[in-house]
Amino acid sequence: MKFFCAMRRRRNGFFIVSCSSALAAWSVLEAKPLQVYILAGQSNMQGHAHVRTIEHIAMDPATKPIWQEMHQADGSLKVCERVWISSLGTSEKEQVGKLTTGFGADQRGPKIGPEFTFGIYMEKSTDAPILLIKTSWGGKSLHTDFRPPSAGPYVFEPTQLVQWKTQGKDVDALLAEKKQQTGVFYRMMIEHVKSVLENPLRVVPGYDAKEGYELSGFVWLQGWNDLVDGGAYPQRDKPGGYDAYSTSMAHFIRDVRKDLSAPKLPFVIGVLGVGGPTEKYGPDQQRYKLIHQQFRDAMAAPASLPEFKGNVVAVRTEQFWDAELQAAINKDNAIKREADQAAKQQKLEPAEAKKLLDEKRLAGLNERERSIMEKGISNFEFHYLGSAKILGGIGKGFAEAMIELNKKK
Repeated sequence: MKFFCAMRRRRNGFFIVSCSSALAAWSVLEAKPLQVYILAGQSNMQGHAHVRTIEHIAMDPATKPIWQEMHQADGSLKVCERVWISSLGTSEKEQVGKLTTGFGADQRGPKIGPEFTFGIYMEKSTDAPILLIKTSWGGKSLHTDFRPPSAGPYVFEPTQLVQWKTQGKDVDALLAEKKQQTGVFYRMMIEHVKSVLENPLRVVPGYDAKEGYELSGFVWLQGWNDLVDGGAYPQRDKPGGYDAYSTSMAHFIRDVRKDLSAPKLPFVIGVLGVGGPTEKYGPDQQRYKLIHQQFRDAMAAPASLPEFKGNVVAVRTEQFWDAELQAAINKDNAIKREADQAAKQQKLEPAEAKKLLDEKRLAGLNERERSIMEKGISNFEFHYLGSAKILGGIGKGFAEAMIELNKKK
């Protein structure tokens, strides 16, 4: 696509840019360095909240202001005028454009992740242009896939090696495979960031090379694959069982800063909060309570290191979990157990069992509970229920934390 542009600078410091294109029209940009924020992680950074769940945000007075920020004056979903994004990993190809919905995971989309509200609230905090560089791949670990260089090679637990030998597996081949996998996505992340920054104009039309860009912050949201990996963390149900994650996370921060030549790059660690605060876990969640809490504490730990004081912050995403929605889910789960038990006792056929469940749900759930479950959920619990209300709150929380870090900087 070709653009034909004329640019002049006003005395008040604004650029007036006029362009003709079949697909785009330019707006006024103030002459300030481009603020660049990197968003990285696995499937929850990708974002699995279908846009249809955005409606649910307005059903709660506490979050309705977020819903309002996500919409234009005419009621359509917002397209940010001063925020652009390059996203790698959410689709087969890189996605670029002005920030709006649809930059979440592309499977059965359109979807959003934390990037949407993060960009919206960062835009509100500054009059500078903003570029988000998002690199996110589902199902990836910090202990292997995102392993930073200074963490060294992955070291297998001796018990795992013994187990493989007992099972007759080719240990040398497995070790070689692990070596090949280690750090692949860390390198892909760094390479993509550098590639975008070699030519910001490709993503940000009207980019002013004279003003340049500033690496302004990094946001990390990952953890599920480490949380559930008993092989990598065999003592995870004991104190200190996830210490290796804390160590790797600290190396990750140092290496990102070194590889991007940004020694004090503000860093937000999004602490995995699937399920909400552990002290509020219901009966179905009690068996995970200890492990979940220990992992969250390990994720947050690097922010307390002296070298990271004032430039790294941990945001506990559990605070954005939807308690009302969780209560409805807990109630629905109890109804399903009751219906399932009754169906077994009565030896009902599948169609009859479904009819019984529907009847019990109709009687046991009130209209609001049914409504918020229908409108607020679009994915699994480990994907924050595919809830725009939850991920929208998380993105806003990341932005607020980043704004505070930048004030300190």
